[in-house]
Amino acid sequence: MSTPAPAAPRSPTPLSPTPLSPTPLSPTPRTSVTRGRSRAVEDRAAMHALLEDALVAHLGVDVGDHPLVLPVAFAVDLDGPDRDGTLYVHGSVAARWLTRSEGATVCVTVTEVDGLVTARSAFHHSMNYRSVVVVGPARIVTDPAEKARALNLTVDHMVPGRAATLRPSTRKEVAATAVLAVPLHEASMKVRAEGPVDDEADVEAGTWGGHVPVVRRLGEAVSDPLTDAPVPADVLRRVAAGRASLGCGA
Repeated sequence: MSTPAPAAPRSPTPLSPTPLSPTPLSPTPRTSVTRGRSRAVEDRAAMHALLEDALVAHLGVDVGDHPLVLPVAFAVDLDGPDRDGTLYVHGSVAARWLTRSEGATVCVTVTEVDGLVTARSAFHHSMNYRSVVVVGPARIVTDPAEKARALNLTVDHMVPGRAATLRPSTRKEVAATAVLAVPLHEASMKVRAEGPVDDEADVEAGTWGGHVPVVRRLGEAVSDPLTDAPVPADVLRRVAAGRASLGCGA
């Protein structure tokens, strides 16, 4: 899941932004939640928040003789050219999964685990989570401006503001990297954020039940041995923001 250098030393600038659509989540039968509907989320803003917070997505595609699910770095452009915004992933132009994805329907899943739910029976053990599933036709990005923006967004998704501090990518680097775009139109989201849901008899038996919160922690930045430069401001801000989200302060 290496992250490529951006295509230009500048912050991403909009292409031709389209108005954010009010389309609700799960707009089609194949993205409608059928099991656990009480945990379904219909607010696109909640999906956008999760996509901004998460760092890893899993892309599922049929490569011909078998299905393949891969962890990928990703970026989101809510003003992208696709309906309801665009989700981008990148990879090598020689990657079989990427070339097989063009024009095909793919599935992208993003999940954050927020807690371990320890119930009073094995059957009711669970996890607290936030999860988004995006289904849609994939396309290889060929427009140079969109490709440059997508690569910059991928870098900035990991460390906001980082793209503007780096050298331009070389022609060879850009040519070796392919970007896959998936519309955010067909998507669903589910959230679980509660303790165990136990049978009354199990509760009365007195066995302990509860949940264990799970948090993602950012440590202090570690400089590469080959650099004498101080940790840059964009990295320090990213660390501070991650620590603040856990109530740790800067």
